[in-house]
Amino acid sequence: MAEKLALPLLLPSPPPSKPFFQDTHHSAAPPLTPPNLNPLFHDFLQHQQNPTTSSSSPQSSPNNPPFIPRLRRRIGKHRDPNKGKPWLNHRISSQGERTLQSLIHPQFEIGNLEEELSALFNSGNQENEISEVCIGRVYSDVLGIIKALGHHKKCDLALSVFEWIKNRRGSVKLINGSVVAVIVSMLGKDGQVSTAASLFHDLQKDGYGIDVYAYTSLITVFASSGRYREAVMVFKKMEEEGCRPTLITYNVILNVYGKMGMPWHKIMAVFDDMKGSGVAPDAYTYNTIISCCRRGSLYEEAKVIFEEMKLAGYVPDKVTYNALLDVYGKSRRPKESMEVLREMEVNGFAPSIVTFNSLISAYARDGLLDEAMELKAQMLEKGIKPDVFTYTTLLSGFEKAGKDVSAMRVFEEMQSAGCNPNICTFNALIKMFGNRGKFTEMMKIFDDMKASGCKADVVTWNTLLAVFGQNGMDTEVSGVFKEMKRSGFVAERDTFNTLISSYSRCGSFDQAMAIYKLTLEAGITPDLSTYNAVLAALARGGLWEQSEKVFAEMMNGRCKPNQMTYSSLLHAYANGKQTDKIHALAEEIYSGVIEPHAVLLKTLVLVYSKSDQLHETEEAFLELRRKGSTPDITTLNAMVSIYGRRQMIDEANEILNFMKESGFTPSLTTYNSLMYMHSRSGNFGRAEEILRDLLSKGIKPDAISYNTVIYGYCRNGRMKEASRMFKEMTESGLTPDVITYNTFIASYAADAMFVEAIDVIRYMIKQGCKPNESTYNSIVDWYCKLNMSDEAVMFISNIRKLNPHISKEEESRLSQRLMMR
Repeated sequence: MAEKLALPLLLPSPPPSKPFFQDTHHSAAPPLTPPNLNPLFHDFLQHQQNPTTSSSSPQSSPNNPPFIPRLRRRIGKHRDPNKGKPWLNHRISSQGERTLQSLIHPQFEIGNLEEELSALFNSGNQENEISEVCIGRVYSDVLGIIKALGHHKKCDLALSVFEWIKNRRGSVKLINGSVVAVIVSMLGKDGQVSTAASLFHDLQKDGYGIDVYAYTSLITVFASSGRYREAVMVFKKMEEEGCRPTLITYNVILNVYGKMGMPWHKIMAVFDDMKGSGVAPDAYTYNTIISCCRRGSLYEEAKVIFEEMKLAGYVPDKVTYNALLDVYGKSRRPKESMEVLREMEVNGFAPSIVTFNSLISAYARDGLLDEAMELKAQMLEKGIKPDVFTYTTLLSGFEKAGKDVSAMRVFEEMQSAGCNPNICTFNALIKMFGNRGKFTEMMKIFDDMKASGCKADVVTWNTLLAVFGQNGMDTEVSGVFKEMKRSGFVAERDTFNTLISSYSRCGSFDQAMAIYKLTLEAGITPDLSTYNAVLAALARGGLWEQSEKVFAEMMNGRCKPNQMTYSSLLHAYANGKQTDKIHALAEEIYSGVIEPHAVLLKTLVLVYSKSDQLHETEEAFLELRRKGSTPDITTLNAMVSIYGRRQMIDEANEILNFMKESGFTPSLTTYNSLMYMHSRSGNFGRAEEILRDLLSKGIKPDAISYNTVIYGYCRNGRMKEASRMFKEMTESGLTPDVITYNTFIASYAADAMFVEAIDVIRYMIKQGCKPNESTYNSIVDWYCKLNMSDEAVMFISNIRKLNPHISKEEESRLSQRLMMR
């Protein structure tokens, strides 16, 4: 498989930038030609609406009016200095005021625009150039009128005014960078991003003065609309033109880099260039860079920037502390989060709802849900009312831990408190029900979501991709991606990462790697999340050698690995049956060379259980408990699984009791492990009872569930019951796989019922299920065990009649196997 994937391990540099004015926001991603969607939520998809798309100081010149100083406002503050108050017409002449009042009058007609604007000039003759004496006055009027029209939400009229001015002779004297910046910003706020970009391009091509303010305005417009790559292209173009960025330009582009998840060394390159060009960072700059550390779990780097900020003479404010708290929260560092809170309070900053939400997120992400709930109680004691983010964070935490009852209890409390769910809440509920295979409940969430007026966002689509990938439904994954693009959503990094994960969970490793190549072709620079998605995909295929190469690339400085990186590496070793390598990495974790994070201890429980290493599994589980971490449902399932495989029924029941007492909701994996345990015991009928129990709870069994029950009956010669379960399996919509058929074949062969066994092979081929080595081995081996060697020879001789597509290599292998017997 490794040869087939041809994974470009050493990632190339991003492809050359496309023309930065090209409107690529709604261009479709390269098609995957997926099969048609047969969705469980067809009505939902039908009714989806397209989302709203969503330096040097300027010098005076003969072609530009004298520079008028601009008050620089901090980014993120209200851009209207009046903040909703009546418009104050600063610097507008009396004639300009009369013109403005005419333009904003409800009865104004666009056909009168020529007459009204001509009054601004000394002559109504459009062919006459503006006199030098009038330039300053007219410039102030033009700028003030355009700003005022924007204030009154008359963006199209403002654009018409701008175009009228532009078409006059001598307009180059009136249209400078400041005017361009105003009109570009106005169009951006009105959602006309492509119009703003085209206007900018046309003005630049026609020789109008484009300065740092105009460039910064377009960069900001692209950034505000989520078109980050285009914002970066404009920034690079600006530098190529020799236009030196200002503090605001740097602050915007640093924020863009953070949103894009750019590698840390690229963020630092911009920051170093900023300081090297003589532009001193301000508090907003430092806050932005600290926020950039959230995506890559760069808590150490955030701490360095925090200290540098203080050394530079800036006093951290509430924004700074909340940003640092958020970094620690997303890095699963609750202890450090509490230290930041204490420093924050010592310096006179009372924690706000944002502060508490970051703290709750830190504990919930680390599985410390009791502590997270305690923080919510502290909020209430301080008179801070939990908001939708508080409740959604807690709901997601309980869902991830497998405590569905507690998750729903949080949701009910949220509703009782009069707090309306938002799209994030609905996405969390969709994920919970979808991952449990409860598609009926998932559809009800869609109905509730529509009833509340919430529209699906890109996270909703990504959640659906992840849900279907988790359930191994690759057709639905492709179909959802197709519908997502059709609905106007453009795939970005998170979508590509989700697709890589989803296809690999479905066993479609070639498709997963094809998505990875699409990511690179789309110009998306791989970050930690991309690497981790690729590593997780490789791990599922047991491709440990390629995983090590990706890991080595990260260690070479492109990206700093985190606990999820090491977790994927452990899974790659387990699936690749490299037990010695698991032991070596485990030793580094236990010794502290690699931080023994709870995520890694949980992973060790999983991989050792998967490798059937009982002692090591129990050791990792005990170490997890010694560290004070609460195991999640996946960890507990791993313990049930290994105890079940070894028929350690008392120990398995002990884990089940712990799950019940701790409020964990058994998942399909839990039930499958229990069915496995009982199917191999004398109480094999209990396996079907468990199947009935999960059906009564609304959980849909999978192929593993039915295969396990069928195995229990076949193993004990209860072929009638096994056949009944086979029929139920197909009627439920599940397709029997090679394991299903092999179970029947082995059982018939063991009872010397070779005619029936061969009939099963014939039937499975007819159903499109390809026999594997085990299929034929069962027939040959049981012939030999029953001293029927001649029949075995005859079976191999006639096997091509049974399966015309069998390879010569397989025939040769079976002949050699027979000779060895």
